[in-house]
Amino acid sequence: MTPGEHQPSSAGLLGAGVIGSGWAARLTLAGVDVRLYDPAPEALETTHAQIERARRAWRRLTTAPLPPEGTLALVGSVEEAVEGAELIQESAPEREPLKRALLAQASRAAPPDAIIATSTSGLLPTRLSADMTGPERLVVGHPFNPVYLLPLVEVCAGSRTAPDTVERAQAIYRAVGMRPLVVRTEIDGFIADRLLEALWREALWLVADDVATVEEIDDAIRFGAGLRWAAMGTFLTYRLAGGRAGMRHFMAQFGPALELPWTRLTDVPELDEQLIEKIVAQSDAQAQGRSIDELIEIRDDCLVAVLVGLKAAGFGAGEEVQRSERRLLDLASARAPVYRDGWLVLHEAVVVPEWIDYNGHMTEFRYLQVLADATDAVLRHVGIDADYIAQRGSYFTAETHLRHLAEGHVGDGLYVASQLLGHDPKRLHLFHEARRTADGTVIATGEHLLLHVDPSTHRVAPAPDDVLRAIDGIADRQRGLARPESAGRRIG
Repeated sequence: MTPGEHQPSSAGLLGAGVIGSGWAARLTLAGVDVRLYDPAPEALETTHAQIERARRAWRRLTTAPLPPEGTLALVGSVEEAVEGAELIQESAPEREPLKRALLAQASRAAPPDAIIATSTSGLLPTRLSADMTGPERLVVGHPFNPVYLLPLVEVCAGSRTAPDTVERAQAIYRAVGMRPLVVRTEIDGFIADRLLEALWREALWLVADDVATVEEIDDAIRFGAGLRWAAMGTFLTYRLAGGRAGMRHFMAQFGPALELPWTRLTDVPELDEQLIEKIVAQSDAQAQGRSIDELIEIRDDCLVAVLVGLKAAGFGAGEEVQRSERRLLDLASARAPVYRDGWLVLHEAVVVPEWIDYNGHMTEFRYLQVLADATDAVLRHVGIDADYIAQRGSYFTAETHLRHLAEGHVGDGLYVASQLLGHDPKRLHLFHEARRTADGTVIATGEHLLLHVDPSTHRVAPAPDDVLRAIDGIADRQRGLARPESAGRRIG
């Protein structure tokens, strides 16, 4: 665990709507045990569906191994949900009396050092904590839908919230892959929703005045500014619009336009039945017959594509994805190694649609990716982590021999069994078998020769003693393991 992070052992969730079930997905996939309270009869079904969506999205977002999933239990009372929990996250409907009563009930049963967070999108924490026992434990933790993919969580204290509560809440949210944004002033709507409300208000006027349809307004965002916002937000975007002179030039050039009566942000159209029917009809047409589940899948796929692009650039939310990947890799390295019949098993994967070619099975380079990821897992196991690579060097692959033995199809679970064929201070000789989880079928093998390289000279050099000792440990565990028949084989 990196500094500033704290992985909670368990969490109590109050509410299993879109946000509450999203929290359940985010937390269980991060390895946190969750107890969920919601009296709705469909609560468990809804939450399991959300968790499956999250699994699907994260398989596309990263090849880093996810930790063992936390458990999910639906309980019959608020008291059962909060018992022993380090984090309590309330996600009830946005009605102040309901939230106040629920938080007060939770506070009386919660551990005295538990963080009690509310997912409210705009209600003030001081008012929400009015009836609580120990109100110093309450903080706003306002996420964004889908909670399991979007990293932002707004953290806001009430007048009686302890500063330590804000710090501990941030540490928990960081540990489950989120980006806390501390709202320093208690204000209705916090930061993000105040910005969204301004856009929403103007959008309603454009529809009400028949200037644009709901689809045209969405197109204006998703084909234009929305793409820039995903990477740079508002102010950095405008800084670039000012050219080399930056923000000062932009403000001088475009600032006077603020005095023009373009927008109608000080008023809101009356949401009468006629306007509501117009919006509903246009929204139905925009959906083109797609169900909500279909639209959610499209949304998640598009978000993953944007996040993967930002990850490659190392900018915006991509920085957070990179940080999450590093943390997942560190967690995987810290787990005890698994040996199956003498073979070392450190890497698992699931075949996703992006890995499939026109023949309906895994493309050639995905076979290599799975085996290369297994090599990386072995290197992490012997101590070659990010800090090591930055300061002490790494093993570089010098030769690879890959055999394709069976097809991998969408949804197939895979694991890689690895054998150390040989090593010396400068070389590492590995053999991998990618096996189908369901029946153990070997779908590919890979044989790899790696050389240890010194970063200061960029030349082959002996690995340090601690790494060699870790490699010796694998050799000792695999002593007596039969050498694979195809090891050393060349194309005939």
